[in-house]
Amino acid sequence: MCRKLRLQAGDEFLDIGCGWGALVCWAAKYYGVKAHGITLSRNQYEYALAEIKRQGLEGKVTVELRNYRDLARVGTYDKVSSIGMFEHVGLKNLAGYFSIVHQVLKPDGLFLNHGITSDEPEWADSVSTKFINRHVFPDGELDTISNIQRRMEDAGFEIFDVEGLRPHYAYTLRHWVNRLEENQQEAVRLVGERTYRIWRLYMTGCAIQFEQGATGIYQILAERKHLGMPNLPLTRCDLYTPDSQ
Repeated sequence: MCRKLRLQAGDEFLDIGCGWGALVCWAAKYYGVKAHGITLSRNQYEYALAEIKRQGLEGKVTVELRNYRDLARVGTYDKVSSIGMFEHVGLKNLAGYFSIVHQVLKPDGLFLNHGITSDEPEWADSVSTKFINRHVFPDGELDTISNIQRRMEDAGFEIFDVEGLRPHYAYTLRHWVNRLEENQQEAVRLVGERTYRIWRLYMTGCAIQFEQGATGIYQILAERKHLGMPNLPLTRCDLYTPDSQ
């Protein structure tokens, strides 16, 4: 993701929905960017603060509890990432979400959107969607990759690269399920039998959906559209150099 964004020293980098802070710390440590992450989770926020201190990245990495809607609406960042977050925005809010990302980017800034998609448009009621919304991700909604790209284009982005990672995620989910089962007793001690069984069922079902193609996962690299040539190499060769982090 860092290579796709062509991160370089001095870049102002924003990670929307920064999770536990891994990406912002990695980007600052290995690419010399000034990284900022936002999250709605106090647990993630406190963990990320501790991790920044542990790695000695104070002054290079900041995180805050902030909703993306409350981001300053000026061109502040050279690069923006959103990893596994837009699925929780809600389909009716996607236009506003991408519009805000567009506004916080500097002219010719790059945006990498990584997330799960569905093979069917919108988010129709079904046994699986009702189960997910009730027990796992309340208000989460998926759409097709084509609809996601259209919304990004409507917000003023020019799309330059789309990579499908569906087979990778199918394998990843199988590993997650195996590790959860191997640590069943500890998981049940932490969250209880009911939550353990819900997530075991959810991740197993997701693995099957990814294997069958009912769901996908894509990384979309886009630029804030402007007149002129893009601020990108002509090929992908720089993504695959042996010494790349």
